[in-house]
Amino acid sequence: MGPQDATPEAPPPASLRVLKVRPQFLALARARRVPAGSFLLQARDRGDDDPAIGVGFTCSKKVGNAVARNRAKRRLREAARAVLPEAGHPGWDYALIGRAEATAARPFPLLLDDLRRALAKVHR
Repeated sequence: MGPQDATPEAPPPASLRVLKVRPQFLALARARRVPAGSFLLQARDRGDDDPAIGVGFTCSKKVGNAVARNRAKRRLREAARAVLPEAGHPGWDYALIGRAEATAARPFPLLLDDLRRALAKVHR
């Protein structure tokens, strides 16, 4: 069997691109918001031809000291890495905003479920 006889495979998951600059976060602040149990999800369609999924993470000082904020952001990053390639829409930007005491304390499988539910609400 040659390469032309191979069965078609599923398309590769969309790549994630990390949002880093303030204007990207400000554009998301004016976009759709969905509260989840352990974080707030903001999402917007960029309206360009780039198929990458943009994702940003933020935790204010309300979440705690630097150690607590970094722990919460690490958990949000891992959740985004696990869920967004399948459930996110290409060409969209997402911001995950950590919540005090909830983001770091929530069991990880429930955090993943929160993200899936929030994405489903955004794209209804």
